Amino acid sequence: MQGNHELEPKPDQINAAESATDNQAVDQPEVMPSTEELLRQAELKASEHHDAWLRAKADAENIRRRAHEDVQNANKYAVTKFATELLAVKDSLEMAMKDNSSVENIKMGVEMTLKQLVSAFEKFQVVEINPEGQKLDPHKHQAISVVPADVEPNTVVSVMQKGYMLADRVIRPAMVVVSKAKE
Repeated sequence: MQGNHELEPKPDQINAAESATDNQAVDQPEVMPSTEELLRQAELKASEHHDAWLRAKADAENIRRRAHEDVQNANKYAVTKFATELLAVKDSLEMAMKDNSSVENIKMGVEMTLKQLVSAFEKFQVVEINPEGQKLDPHKHQAISVVPADVEPNTVVSVMQKGYMLADRVIRPAMVVVSKAKE
């Protein structure tokens, strides 16, 4: 019987539990918010989300506009460094035109100017295509004539105009004369 006695709550425990339940009922009544209140809260949240969406949309538009302007400026001024290098070449050519000295001095000036130009090309990865004696590569060469020759067919016999590549891209194919098979 003593075991059953321990399971029964004591009178002061019962009073404390009842008063706690009564306090909860008085302090926190379980009242459902009105539909007007729920609607007002939903409208506030919708307004906040709409404002956030408008700001995000405006930010995205500003980023897109700035990126477009950056691309335009990059395209517009991409050759600035290259053009600056070519100014020295132009200056040398103008000095050669003013100089009325001997043919030997003019030739020396033109050679120096050509060295400046080649140096500028190397600096900006402009590579010459001079394919004489090589097999025709339609990606780098443009055959303008075919002639009989003592070499393997489709071999570049002579170069009429050198081609050029910028980095890995052909900017002007070499214009070449190609050999044809003997009849």
